[in-house]
Amino acid sequence: MKRIGLIGGMSWESSTTYYQAINREIRRRLGGLHSAECILFSLDFHEIESYQTSGEWGKAAAKLVTAARYLESAGADFIILCTNTMHRCAEEISSSIAIPFLHIAEATADSILEKGLKKVALLGTSYTMEQTFYTSVLKDKRLHVMVPDELERKTLNDIIFKELCVGNIKEKSRVFLLELISKLNRDGAEGVILGCTEIGLLLHEHDIDIPLFDTTIIHATKAVELSLRKD
Repeated sequence: MKRIGLIGGMSWESSTTYYQAINREIRRRLGGLHSAECILFSLDFHEIESYQTSGEWGKAAAKLVTAARYLESAGADFIILCTNTMHRCAEEISSSIAIPFLHIAEATADSILEKGLKKVALLGTSYTMEQTFYTSVLKDKRLHVMVPDELERKTLNDIIFKELCVGNIKEKSRVFLLELISKLNRDGAEGVILGCTEIGLLLHEHDIDIPLFDTTIIHATKAVELSLRKD
């Protein structure tokens, strides 16, 4: 079993889901009392979020690079970053370490293509929906990406940062998401990407009638596959 290095804390609510998902998948595949070999470096999200707001992505990247190098020196065999938005710094992280970096958008794109879909809606923070660091990975895989309109993006961003990141699960926010997904589906979306690791706290696959791609679960599952893969 290869040792998984996790950069978490963004937020710790979704990092908890990562830890559970990885260990459940290990147990499902190996049975018995098996659990994952992993190391978690959990950052202070308050500091990271302040860099996001001020546009100081270089400072945020430096924090993530430090975490990745620490995990590498501690014995991790590969790294996963337990957040979608901070994959804006993926290149800085991967170039700073000698071990593999498992990109969340690439893992998600592969899962979508396995389903034979071509046109998907992306839900996430404003950074993820509006900047190109994430959508470009999907488009490189020849996927057509749809995002909500400006007001819907703002509302979703507020739900993520003001509610989900602090563990506040509201039914009205769940209803908003369901209505938003229905609208995107009517506009042509064949599936929907939960492109924020916290959205899975609010919405699940059985809640909607089109394929749902929960990036947290996809990323965690891919990490287990890499951990158990025989080279």
